[in-house]
Amino acid sequence: MNLALTAAGATIRGLAAVSPGWGATVAMPLFGSVAAPRPVQADEEPTMWRARRRTVRIDGVQGRGVEVDTYEWGSGARTVVLSHGWNGRASQFAPLVRELVAAGYRVVAFDAPAHGSSAGRRTYLVDWLDTFSALQERHGAFDAMIGHSFGGLATLVGVAGGTDAARVVTIAAPADADLLLTQFQGMLGYSDAVSARMRERFASRYFPGQADPFAWLSGVRRPLPGGVPLLVVHDDGDRMVPYAEAGRIMSANPHARLLTTTGLGHSRLLAADAVLDAVLEHLEASSSERKVPAPQAEVEGLTRVPVAA
Repeated sequence: MNLALTAAGATIRGLAAVSPGWGATVAMPLFGSVAAPRPVQADEEPTMWRARRRTVRIDGVQGRGVEVDTYEWGSGARTVVLSHGWNGRASQFAPLVRELVAAGYRVVAFDAPAHGSSAGRRTYLVDWLDTFSALQERHGAFDAMIGHSFGGLATLVGVAGGTDAARVVTIAAPADADLLLTQFQGMLGYSDAVSARMRERFASRYFPGQADPFAWLSGVRRPLPGGVPLLVVHDDGDRMVPYAEAGRIMSANPHARLLTTTGLGHSRLLAADAVLDAVLEHLEASSSERKVPAPQAEVEGLTRVPVAA
């Protein structure tokens, strides 16, 4: 944890000793704040240079409107949308973009508000969902959506809520928004009383008028529509999103396939050959033709397909 978060946590805990509501008031703006954008890596630059750059405009969490930078590669009839995670950016998908374009897909990615090249300072999952809607208006139905980490959760929520995608892949994704609030509480060390006020403020700020937004901000409580093929990819040593989250997603989507990697952590699996191959296989196979590999190991009731780094 950096010094700023340490200081913020101390301030929140101090205020919470007087009033949990005061602590939540200070914590809430931090929840949607994004760190400075990660740079485009050298090996990602050639792919990004070849992208056709456009923008879509969405309302943004503050309702003032924000331009979201989008990137397109290829010209195939089948559109695949890539959704990066929190503190990520579209360029992280460069290895996958190259594979998909070579396979004949039109590939679309974006930098969410406050990420990558897009403007803004704060954001939340609603911005991902609004971006999906804007891209759907532009491109029509998606052949597939692939989401990493927070972008994977957004993809599950989006497709469950009506985004038209024939196939879905999640990579290192949390199963619901509850985990994110729990992790945020762990980072700042505030009490359960502050957490309860945070959840109330979160609901009223981002989802006014909805009694329980957590009921649909979840890949568990709102599984994918029946028949949408799902590939769940997760590393068993992921330190950012626990491997158990894959199990929760699988439990709600029993038709899904689980690919477990070992030694790749949270982000390196985005460039792993075994993951790229599995994603292409998942996209190419129809729901009736796709073959699920025989279980090689069983851990906590999940079919595991170990892939070494």
